[in-house]
Amino acid sequence: MLTPLIKEISEIFPNAEIHIFTKGSLVDVVFDNYKNVTRLIKLPRKPFKNLIEYFSCWFSILREKYDISINANRVSSSGKLAIKFSRSNYKFYNILNENSELIIDDYSHNAKNPVYNLRFLVKNKINRSKIIIPKLDIKLRDYEIKNGEKLLKSMFRDQKPVISIFTFATGEKCYNKTWWKNLYQKIKALEKNYNILEILPAENISQIDFDAKSYYSRDIREISSVMFNTKIFIGADSGMMHLAHASNVTTIGLFSVTEPEFYGVYGDNNISIDTNKKDGDYIISTILKRI
Repeated sequence: MLTPLIKEISEIFPNAEIHIFTKGSLVDVVFDNYKNVTRLIKLPRKPFKNLIEYFSCWFSILREKYDISINANRVSSSGKLAIKFSRSNYKFYNILNENSELIIDDYSHNAKNPVYNLRFLVKNKINRSKIIIPKLDIKLRDYEIKNGEKLLKSMFRDQKPVISIFTFATGEKCYNKTWWKNLYQKIKALEKNYNILEILPAENISQIDFDAKSYYSRDIREISSVMFNTKIFIGADSGMMHLAHASNVTTIGLFSVTEPEFYGVYGDNNISIDTNKKDGDYIISTILKRI
């Protein structure tokens, strides 16, 4: 969910060189086509097993001289420490502004919040308050999109528009098999006009017991290119949902335990649905309005 901030920085400072300090293992894949991102500093996920690498990452911040340091994640303790230790002219901790929270409906969203705060920081010189917040964007290249189209066509004999689904999620965010099978039966009613593709997780788990055509790849950008070429994506709050959002496919995010105000999809025809309040029929009607 960092791409909107990076896009915003690149718009405000088009010649900036951006270094990203993160725990994310996929950051190099996500920012592969971001020209302003010139260095990735990746903290190991298991620091006590990789102490040399871990401290090397922290010392690299001390060695660099930055014009500005920005904490993108307001709840990240390592992010706050990185800003504190950085040698920067300006240090931006991205602290919640309670007044802004009252004025701006979507101020608390994890992807939008640092963008709003950055705009507030530069408002005396650049007023970007009326510009739409950038969406998540993996920035697929043309050849990647064409390859995704080719892959998708090879999966189905009948070349109909494709509805893509992702039935997995981690922990309590994962809907049970009964829930998914009930929804899938409703989606299957659309098969006359649409093909259905289930995108699988690395765990090779299907909550519909592999009843639909399925697809998996270790290549995140390839998965993204395939999703781009589908008509719509439906999935629970997960990394795959955010990838779909970043792939520029119409995305329906399903939420039951996490808050869509913080993690939901947004922009264009994207929508987050609280399934504690809405049922399967509502989800289907939402799909039909968007395909």
